Amino acid sequence: MKFDMEQKKISFFDRYLTLWVVICMVIGIFVGKLLPDTIKMLRDIEFAKGSQINLPIAVLIWLMIYPMMLKVDFSSLLNVGKNPKGLLITAFVNWFVKPFSMAIIAYIFFKLIFSILIPMDIADQYIAGSIILAAAPCTAMVFVWSYLVDGDPAYTLVQVAMNDLIMLVAFAPIVGFLVSGASNLVVPMNVLFYSVVVFIVIPLSMGVLTRYFLLKVKSLEWFESFIKKLHPIAVTALLLTLILIFAFQSDNITTKWFHVILIAIPILVQVYFNSSVVYLLMKKFKVNFEVAAPGALIGASNFFELAVATAITLFGPESGAALATVVGVLVEVPVMLSVVKICKVTKGWYCKGYGAV
Repeated sequence: MKFDMEQKKISFFDRYLTLWVVICMVIGIFVGKLLPDTIKMLRDIEFAKGSQINLPIAVLIWLMIYPMMLKVDFSSLLNVGKNPKGLLITAFVNWFVKPFSMAIIAYIFFKLIFSILIPMDIADQYIAGSIILAAAPCTAMVFVWSYLVDGDPAYTLVQVAMNDLIMLVAFAPIVGFLVSGASNLVVPMNVLFYSVVVFIVIPLSMGVLTRYFLLKVKSLEWFESFIKKLHPIAVTALLLTLILIFAFQSDNITTKWFHVILIAIPILVQVYFNSSVVYLLMKKFKVNFEVAAPGALIGASNFFELAVATAITLFGPESGAALATVVGVLVEVPVMLSVVKICKVTKGWYCKGYGAV
């Protein structure tokens, strides 16, 4: 089956996200080298004294996450029983397989395979960043991937809503447990708790309340138009966040550019491993393709905005952990498009007795 991008179109910005990340990397490194004092001042501005949450990054992250949260309809959870097998499989892989497999994969690569190339203290940072990335299931971009693979939009919506609720209680303990177990780093749990409140609870609450209020006083068509108008703000915030992060990371990247390539390898392995686990389990339990395909994509992609913010909060904007999460942003689009292609090419599996299409 030929993969035809003309049949299903991805937005111009989303399609070339990797290019924008590279451009932001260049700009950020240039600014970081040219204006080191200004960047240091921005890096030292905290959300609250002792919180370790960088205020400029926090504001930009809110501007990114808030429009995403508006898309999540928690009333869709009332339909959770319509595709129970698909939801259970994806939730199982997202929360019981993905972060733990990433911890193992990252440990193997950074502590064993790459041990002669990466110092142990830096390896710990990369392991931490990889775990944080894997422990944050994707939200907004999942709708794009599901659309491209002809997935069931109702299932995708329910799964995203479920993941957001689970993330409220599971993200912090999973990150704390795995980072401490797979590395020599100590995770300040109070700071991790602050990051959950600031980057999940607050924007999620604002999104839920705004959605409820606007749908009560306006039509659904108006609300969807309103969300589209916010998209440029979210895009601009993402690009500015990347520029700031790369400015904070300018010394790291210019002296450790080879590490960026090394970091990408276990992230790629993890993406293909987890998407395969979900996809094959869906086939095993005879789940429909429209659910199996977006399930594989949800199981593979990451909420990189939250991951970047959390890594910066825990270990600092110039840390190896923050760099690892940013590499996740760099590889997100091309690797996910490849998973989309694999799903479309193998759609025939589900047309031959493995579920109705």
